[in-house]
Amino acid sequence: MMPGMNPRKMQQMMKKMGIQQVDIPATEVIIKTADQEIIITNPNVAKVNAMGQQTYQITGEEHIREKTVEAEITDDDIKTVMEQANCSEEKAKSALEQTGDLAEAILNISSGEE
Repeated sequence: MMPGMNPRKMQQMMKKMGIQQVDIPATEVIIKTADQEIIITNPNVAKVNAMGQQTYQITGEEHIREKTVEAEITDDDIKTVMEQANCSEEKAKSALEQTGDLAEAILNISSGEE
């Protein structure tokens, strides 16, 4: 809402313009991105419908949690790295745990970075 304006008058103006606002009684809002989660606690959530376009307005206490991606390492992955980089099983597994990527693990071992 606009500061200094009567909330009732603001609602009437919004209604005339075809804008509807509904408060949502949320307890927590989580926004997930590729590398983190934004968690909003004690949120005030308003759903606004303006000319058929729905938007959400969220205010509250923001907390950011970084995602940790644990890649599943299969026996086939380990065998592939062992064959391509000509290394031991332990070295192949270690490289895969560090990189989470087959090609990068093979390159690291082959170039001596492992």
